[in-house]
Amino acid sequence: MTDAMKRPEGPNHEEDSVVLDAKGLRAMAHPVRVRLVGLLRKYGASTATRLAERLGVNSGTVSYHLRQLGAAGFVEEDAERGNARERWWRSVHQVTEFNERELADREPEAILAFLQSVATTYTLRTQQTLNELQTMPRAWRNSFDMSDWALRLTPEEAVALRQELRAVISRYRRDTPEAAASAPEGAGRVGVITQMLPELDAPAASSLPSSPQDEEGSPTS
Repeated sequence: MTDAMKRPEGPNHEEDSVVLDAKGLRAMAHPVRVRLVGLLRKYGASTATRLAERLGVNSGTVSYHLRQLGAAGFVEEDAERGNARERWWRSVHQVTEFNERELADREPEAILAFLQSVATTYTLRTQQTLNELQTMPRAWRNSFDMSDWALRLTPEEAVALRQELRAVISRYRRDTPEAAASAPEGAGRVGVITQMLPELDAPAASSLPSSPQDEEGSPTS
C-alpha cells in the first residue's frame, strides 16, 4: 500500500499510526492530499513551495490542501523550522490505517474517491520508477519486479494470503526519515505495493468448454 495507507505492523505501530474515521476519509479523498502525506512521510518536513515543485502544481494549491490536512489531523506546522516568511509542515503519523468494513455503508462515495486517489498515486509512482529504471545501478535494476498471478481462492483464503504477505513484509526494515541514518550501507528506499483484486466476472473452470468442439460454433483460435 501507499505511504498514505496502512503498512504492516512493526515497532511503535500504535504510536505512529492513525485510523481513518469519516472525517479523515473525506479529507484524504483527493489525489493531491494523498501524495502530500506520502511526500512528508517519505522526505520529512517541508514547505508548500518545495512540495509544489515535487508535485508540479502551484504553491497556493498545496497550501490549501495542507490546511485541510492539518484540520483533519494528518499534518501539522513544524514550529522549530518555520519563520515569518515560510511555514514548514510535517506529517503527524507514519501510518494511516484504513478499515473499509466500518465505513463502507456510511461513506461509499468518499471511500471510492479515496481508493481512486490511492490508485492514481500507485500509477504515478510506478511510472516514475520506469522512467528512472535505465539510469539505476544494475543491482537495483535487478531488484525491480512487476508480476501478477491468477489464483482461485475463497474469500477466507484471500484474507489468509493477505495476512501472510503482511507478515513477510513486516520482517523487513521499515523506512522513515529518522531510520535512514541507521540503515546499513547500500540500503535504499524500496516501495512494496500489494494488491488483492477480486475478479468475480472470471468464469470457473467447470463452466468453460473442455475443447473447442464442446462449444458449437465458437472460434478455435
